[in-house]
Amino acid sequence: MTQMLSEIQPHFLVLAFVVTMAAGLVKGVTGFAMPMVMISGLSSFLSPEVALAALLLPTLTSNLWQALRQGIAAARLTLRRFSVYLITMLAMLVLSAQLVRSIPASVLYLLIGFPITVFAAMQLFGFRPKVTPNRWIEGAIGSFAGFIGGISGVWGPPTVAYLTAIETPKSDQMRVQGVIYAVGAVALVGAHLQSGVLTAGTAPLSALMIVPATLGMAVGLAVQDRFDQETFRKVTLVVLIVAGANLIRKGLIG
Repeated sequence: MTQMLSEIQPHFLVLAFVVTMAAGLVKGVTGFAMPMVMISGLSSFLSPEVALAALLLPTLTSNLWQALRQGIAAARLTLRRFSVYLITMLAMLVLSAQLVRSIPASVLYLLIGFPITVFAAMQLFGFRPKVTPNRWIEGAIGSFAGFIGGISGVWGPPTVAYLTAIETPKSDQMRVQGVIYAVGAVALVGAHLQSGVLTAGTAPLSALMIVPATLGMAVGLAVQDRFDQETFRKVTLVVLIVAGANLIRKGLIG
């Protein structure tokens, strides 16, 4: 059980705590980006597969917390409202997770990084195209989010971009993100139990990362509660731009 932890040098373990706490802080403030921050930070000193395994349980825990923060009834309504998004996302996530060792993640990083960065930058500087939600758009974005999520562990940006485009109120957006990500996280954990990424060797590290993730998220939620709708929108867009730019960087130079 402790073999993986014993093989990680102590200063790298401390650094993993810092990265994960920072990811939790960002997650609490914006409702997303924990997997992106963790995979970016952890993969700089851990192997990509170990970094992916490490983010699985903290991501699941934080999303369940976010999804249920306004109560079970509100979460249930969200499940019904975004059922098409969830079904298509889950289907693609489970399928693509089995390809994690055969498709270059760099290709997917570029495919999502460029449009997300451009979209968020345009919105931040005043161009705010509105999207009328319908099942086809929801299904297409859900499928895309699931496909990249299964391979890279990152499926937040398409979801956030969609919710921002349909002008979802702050409290609703936080809950919707939590529900969508929690359902996806459950599927992702299951998928990577099958893919061989989450094993008896890597699971203890992932479980340990729940602690700093929870601490960081608690602070982030306290900060986010003080934001009004416009401030929340701007902070979300800034984080999207940073996340998108980082995905482009990873796609180009690893």
